[in-house]
Amino acid sequence: MLESLGSLTGSPWIYAMVALSVLLDVFVPLLPSGVLVITAATAAAAGSAATGQVPDVMALILCATTASVLGDLAAYRLAFRGGARLDRAIARSRRLTTAQERLGHALSAGGGALVVLARFAPAGRSVVSLLAGTAHRRARDFLPWSALAGLSWAAYSVALGYFGAHWLGATWLATAVSVAALFGAGAVAAFVMRPRPGQAKAG
Repeated sequence: MLESLGSLTGSPWIYAMVALSVLLDVFVPLLPSGVLVITAATAAAAGSAATGQVPDVMALILCATTASVLGDLAAYRLAFRGGARLDRAIARSRRLTTAQERLGHALSAGGGALVVLARFAPAGRSVVSLLAGTAHRRARDFLPWSALAGLSWAAYSVALGYFGAHWLGATWLATAVSVAALFGAGAVAAFVMRPRPGQAKAG
């Protein structure tokens, strides 16, 4: 399968598949967009080993980054115009209310590293994009951090697949190790973002 995907990497379809998956997983976090990016990068490395040609990994990174920012923007605008229903849903959850306040303070203070960190956490991208829109944060405060988050995530995912294939070979083992490393980064991000007892009381 890696060999067939490797041939697909040279066509526009693989980039379309990556873009669509990354774009939509802000709304459906269960979509395996990270797995697809890693698999495409692994196949690209396999193609380079077989043909001696350097795969266009930069195009893969650019594709995933662009789709990530566009998805964030869509979720942000949807929440921005969501009206009272979404506000009431957030108000019913103390955790979401606290997260909204933390995000607002971080963006206002220029500390949007929270947006970058959330990009790696499971469903973190969705929560941050929706909360930024619901809180009516300025797009110029949110989007630069969204772009940095998308670029960091895309570059990390592609690097995992590409270098994993070179170090372990273009096999399912390399893909599995790379995917595990991506999930590991997500687990660390989720742990770091977890509200501390003092913060929960303050919220």
